[in-house]
Amino acid sequence: MTVISGDPASPAAEAFALTTSRHFPEWLASVKHSLAFTTYRAGKVFFLGVKPDGKLSVFERSFSRCMGMGLSADTRSLLLTSEYQIHRLDNILPKGTPGADGTDATFAPHQSWVTGDLDIHDIGFGHDGKPVFINTLFNCIATVSDGYSFKPLWKPPFISRYAAEDRCHLNGMALEQGEPRYVTAVSRSDTADGWRDRRADGGVVLDVASGEVVASGLSMPHSPRLHAGKLWLLNSGTGEFGYVDRDAGAFIPVAFVPGFARGLAFVAGHAVIGLSLPRENRTFSGLDLDAQLAKRDTEARCGLAVINLETGDMTGWVRLEGVVRELYDVVAIPGVQYPSAIGFRTNEVKHVLSIDY
Repeated sequence: MTVISGDPASPAAEAFALTTSRHFPEWLASVKHSLAFTTYRAGKVFFLGVKPDGKLSVFERSFSRCMGMGLSADTRSLLLTSEYQIHRLDNILPKGTPGADGTDATFAPHQSWVTGDLDIHDIGFGHDGKPVFINTLFNCIATVSDGYSFKPLWKPPFISRYAAEDRCHLNGMALEQGEPRYVTAVSRSDTADGWRDRRADGGVVLDVASGEVVASGLSMPHSPRLHAGKLWLLNSGTGEFGYVDRDAGAFIPVAFVPGFARGLAFVAGHAVIGLSLPRENRTFSGLDLDAQLAKRDTEARCGLAVINLETGDMTGWVRLEGVVRELYDVVAIPGVQYPSAIGFRTNEVKHVLSIDY
């Protein structure tokens, strides 16, 4: 068990515990990746890696209501959504040059956009390098725009107009070479907050280019991702991870995961999935996930599940207990094994200087 002391500026009450499966650090070291994930209710970004001595490295920083993350193609920049801003964090360490503390990447905030509270979910780098994101409040895909909160790029055909009403709970986005390719929504509702009435079976996956539904009958789907020729996603309301047979228009489950699943990344033939404890309110109650957990005589957990894509077996896990109860997004960072980051809670950011020669 590893007890995390947390952000230097955070109160002691925010301490929590992190445990992993026995071989998780060795696996992370062998695949030469690190992981980053967000927890929005606690307002934290975590970086998991491996120190030179082989021990697990856990680093965290505070960002208010942080949710979606996006990694640039060169893995040097990270987009992060927060309560009313988007931040771009750049790795300030030159390639091959370790930090003073031995880390091999330090992500520091260099640019921010004030969007207002749009309830931004998934985000990524567009083909022009600008942030492209799911504007859940306005039921659309959007980007940043000078002098404005956002610029809408696309909305589902069943949404009649742009309105700050979170009608369908558009949440997930799969990018392909910087272009939005697929999105997930909890329903096809065109009334304010109407998605809550269709949580159990109203979920859809949409093709952005055509606007057509490629899969339906899902339960609160999240985190669509394109990987190895397949469209993967999390059918969160049933606890299932799987892919969409785009010809048949069907969701094919690969594995059950014990928690409300959001956040999906791929590492060396494995999926890394974020798990949350369902909140005790109507949004999360009454879903098939409850019955599936009871059937397996288990309880929901908060953390990460590592799933073998061929067998569906959970080959590793990370478990979080204490103040952290919900995760939203997960990113895998190739070629970085011992990452760190700089936030806004301390004076550290004031003294990080770099020159573009």
